[in-house]
Amino acid sequence: MPIMTPRTIALGGTLAAGMLVTGLTQASDTLLRTVGNFSGNKLHVEEVERPFFTELDAMDGLKVVYNPMDAIGVEAADALRLLRSGAFDVMSVQIGMASRDEPFFEGIDLAGVAADLETQREVVNAVREKFDERLQERFNAKVMTLWPFGPQMMFCNGDIESVDDLAGKKVRVFTPSMSRLVEGLGAIPVTLQFSEVYLALQRGVADCGVTAPSAGNNGKWPEVTDRFVPLPLAYSVQGHFMNLDTWNGLDETQQQELSEAFSRLDDQLWQLAHDVNDDAIACNTGQQSCSGHEAYDMQLVEIDPDSRRLVESIASEAVLPVWAETCSKQYAACVEDWNATVGEVTGLSIQ
Repeated sequence: MPIMTPRTIALGGTLAAGMLVTGLTQASDTLLRTVGNFSGNKLHVEEVERPFFTELDAMDGLKVVYNPMDAIGVEAADALRLLRSGAFDVMSVQIGMASRDEPFFEGIDLAGVAADLETQREVVNAVREKFDERLQERFNAKVMTLWPFGPQMMFCNGDIESVDDLAGKKVRVFTPSMSRLVEGLGAIPVTLQFSEVYLALQRGVADCGVTAPSAGNNGKWPEVTDRFVPLPLAYSVQGHFMNLDTWNGLDETQQQELSEAFSRLDDQLWQLAHDVNDDAIACNTGQQSCSGHEAYDMQLVEIDPDSRRLVESIASEAVLPVWAETCSKQYAACVEDWNATVGEVTGLSIQ
């Protein structure tokens, strides 16, 4: 399936937290200092985010400065704090990595819970309102988009023919629940940022890395791995969040236009998650249908239905109870809200 490269819109970032910006905007313009995704995710950054924020910059009354996260030295885990402090106006947030500051947010994408992208979108739609309420309360920020990179699968090295062969392997993860799921599979979780994974795989610091098929292809992970394990562990739900003071400083027309623009961006990114990852799997594993990614020749590991049942079992027994205990310490309504939203969609329940 060819990659869909959608029409885009616009929004922006800044060169450094707290830097003074002079001469960039007229007095009547609102400056949106925007931090985008990691530059290694080239499709999302160069074909989606940057064009989107460039078009937003052309809107009346707005001036957008956009930079990818790693280009200005911002750590993904610090995004929520930076938004709350007002260091930036808009940020692309990897929710799992930022959830250390608010465990409830990880509940939108707990490892092993959603079986496929369609279910994950139902989960996001169900919990979005509660998520936004908590985000505004805790971090003075507002949800503009919530979308997934795609099914998080494993790029591995070594003699791996089934999920059982993951036992003892060092697996790169990036969320607490993913760590617990990987441990349940008998592997050893290693927490790394995306930009660190290529060298970790190359040097044997990690035997496997978890990411979306397209992200791994764009990051050239198949150059340093030889087994592709197509078992979805999670979906790497991301968001574009706006500082609430910045939002409240916009007039009603600007708010409406931005809401509509980000809604289109949201739909575009969901569609991208479907389209590009199917092609990326084909390209990673040397299939003839490969059309829009770099072609490699990784071995495709066969996954049987028992593997999915095993993942769901680990999620119920090891992921949900631990997450619920941690989350409830900070947010008394955590379990109640999750059961009424995500649990209702997936058929799972935390007691």
